[in-house]
Amino acid sequence: DPEALTIGFARRFATYKRATLILRNPDRLARLLNDPQRPVQLIFAGKAHPHDDPGKELIRQIVDLSRREEFRHRLVFVEDYDMNIARYLLQGVDVWLNTPRRPLEASGTSGMKAVANGVLNLSVLDGWWDEAYRPDVGWAIGQGETYTDPTYQDYVEAEALYNLLEQDVIPAFYERGRDGMPRRWIEMMKASLAQLCFYFNTHRMVGEYTERYYMPAVQRSQLLQANALERAKKLAHWKANLKAHWSALCIETVQVCEGTTQAWERQLPEVQVGDLLCARVGLYLGQLKPEDVQVDLCVGPVNADGHLSDIETYPMHTVSFGEGRATFMVDAIPCRRSGLFGYTVRVLPQHPDLLSPYLRGLILWA
Repeated sequence: DPEALTIGFARRFATYKRATLILRNPDRLARLLNDPQRPVQLIFAGKAHPHDDPGKELIRQIVDLSRREEFRHRLVFVEDYDMNIARYLLQGVDVWLNTPRRPLEASGTSGMKAVANGVLNLSVLDGWWDEAYRPDVGWAIGQGETYTDPTYQDYVEAEALYNLLEQDVIPAFYERGRDGMPRRWIEMMKASLAQLCFYFNTHRMVGEYTERYYMPAVQRSQLLQANALERAKKLAHWKANLKAHWSALCIETVQVCEGTTQAWERQLPEVQVGDLLCARVGLYLGQLKPEDVQVDLCVGPVNADGHLSDIETYPMHTVSFGEGRATFMVDAIPCRRSGLFGYTVRVLPQHPDLLSPYLRGLILWA
């Protein structure tokens, strides 16, 4: 039906993509699709891996449902999915549906292709949509919550999907002006094209990879290979020395104080938003030097489980060193939010030629 709101779902039928999430309540879905004033149709396409039996089962469920009388003219599975079928689907549907189980969606490039064709996205906040979503360019299923029970997660997000369709997506498509045009829908299409296409595309991605990774990698390679691998050999020697002595590292003291009071305590003092905090750490280095390590103070709200969340890190600087022991300090840490906060200290390797401070097994927490 060229006049009906058309929702497309086409991709690999991996189980985590939950192709059948919208089918969890067939009776409610049938009422949505068969509304005589506001009809909706669903088009599915895709393939499962030859050895993915659960993925094949999802396809079987969709095909079986499409044969039921109440779905026969409103739900279809298009076979032999390929680039040509994808081209027609992306140019022909009104909404692109994406329902992965968070946080398993790596990217979701089909949704980006949909945007380039003027199609609006209706998706779980995962992959690219978690970064791209705004209320004026599409719809988000849920608010990014995750539950330990996957069955309950599916129930919650299926209900959220039905509610979105009933209360927002379908009304937006069928709200027509005197000229018969869905003005709100067209505004969202334009906003989606204008705000998302310029950024979520391969041209920008390749340019960013080149600038941020490929060119620095080439420059780093040239630097380490110069003068008969001089810097590479020094880095290798430094790593070997670091691994040999890392186990001797010990955080001996961690203290904090408010502002410049110098009233050092082991617990965070009572402070208000706008106050400043200081911290100092006593670290036993053994055979290592202060410049071999990066010491960070990690501060964040304490959640219901007693763990730090939404952590901010503040690098600490050396204030004294002698006989294998060093004192590190950081001051003027701003208190920007209210609530229960906690802190800890993290020690990582540090070297000018080290690509990343995260070396396997070499991290120390207070």
